[in-house]
Amino acid sequence: MGLAALQRAGRGGRPDGPRLCRRVLQPPGGEVAVERRARAPAARLGSAGVEPVAHEALSLGPVIDWLVAGAPPARLPQEVLLELCRRLRAAGLPLYRVAVFVRTLHPNVLGRGFIWHETTDKVEITEAAYDFLQSDQYLQSPIRTIFTGQGELRRRLAEPACPMDFPILQDFRNEGVTDFLGLPLPFVSGEVHAASFATRRAEGFTAHELAALREVARPLARLAEIYALMRKSRNILEAYLGRQTGEKVLEGHIRRGDGEEIHAVIWFCDLRDSTMLADSMSRAEFLQLLNEFFECALSPVLARGGEVLRFIGDAALAIFPVDGNEAEACRRAVQAAQDARGCMDAANASRERPLAFGIGLHMGDVLYGNIGTPTRIEFTVIGAAANEAARIEALCKTLGVPLILSAPVARHVPGCRPLGRHRLRGVGEALELFTLE
Repeated sequence: MGLAALQRAGRGGRPDGPRLCRRVLQPPGGEVAVERRARAPAARLGSAGVEPVAHEALSLGPVIDWLVAGAPPARLPQEVLLELCRRLRAAGLPLYRVAVFVRTLHPNVLGRGFIWHETTDKVEITEAAYDFLQSDQYLQSPIRTIFTGQGELRRRLAEPACPMDFPILQDFRNEGVTDFLGLPLPFVSGEVHAASFATRRAEGFTAHELAALREVARPLARLAEIYALMRKSRNILEAYLGRQTGEKVLEGHIRRGDGEEIHAVIWFCDLRDSTMLADSMSRAEFLQLLNEFFECALSPVLARGGEVLRFIGDAALAIFPVDGNEAEACRRAVQAAQDARGCMDAANASRERPLAFGIGLHMGDVLYGNIGTPTRIEFTVIGAAANEAARIEALCKTLGVPLILSAPVARHVPGCRPLGRHRLRGVGEALELFTLE
């Protein structure tokens, strides 16, 4: 479902669109069949509600077979919709605009809309945030009735007596839309999503064309569900594991012990005085505070190409993998640290009790893979460098600085100030540490 798209869904086709072939509907409960006769008399769309009848036989069997086969060679949902619209028009359907709206499972995105328009022959993709559900644009939309389980919706806008029960319908009529059809796309899971079809042909859709669109919607729903499930899988893995790690899991790295050795800058950050803060406020308030801290501390990590691997209470572990250029990875990590400090400083300006946190940056080789029990595993980094990054961060409070860099990181960053050599807990050799001026 798209932010602006939901209200505008299905704006129709041109008055000069091709006239359609005829399809014959079997008795109730039957399937749509193809009429092989070449001609049939045409009825006009009038105030009495008589449906127009198409002039020639309409064969959508190849289109439906193509959908059932998975719509090859399309690999993306927008490619499927684009090719579907081209094939439907080639078969004789006078489509002007086709839209598909699918909800998803994502922390910030409610759903996506895919909208094809005959004038551009392109598919526009839009996204809707969760607050869209409270907007007038959605609440007064005809597509909302489909999402809420009220079935298909048709408005024959060419008729003066057509109910104008949604504000957007007047916009449709002003644009020249003569017929609008909204159809549910029921998923096997029980979810209901939506598609809309519209035309600007003077007499609108024929009864046989409507039956054809309903028939097309069935395999379209199955294909939409497959793409929706793939999208959900990626959304969930990215939200809970991170983009790069989620891709690793989808590629099949799911067994305990699966992994690879990588060279990376390791980031560890920790909120200061969290125990005291937790004791001074409600659980809900402390949870909100933690979310604000992590947003300030880790949004810059993601923006600079890092990967957040773990949240450990009030601390977090992230990496900046080195892809052949240590200096570039180190600079991105340090810039993310500076951005995080700037974000927290801005937030503290309006906070009664300022928040403080430390960041430790180290670089080394780690195993990037799965650990855990046979049935409960975690994809993370393992190795001395990861442990040392946490120990380095712990010295931020002792040394009174917000950021500490190990020598392997600092040598790639200009303007570093030495803090001397310090022995880390559990590490035999003292390390030379630095901070920024």
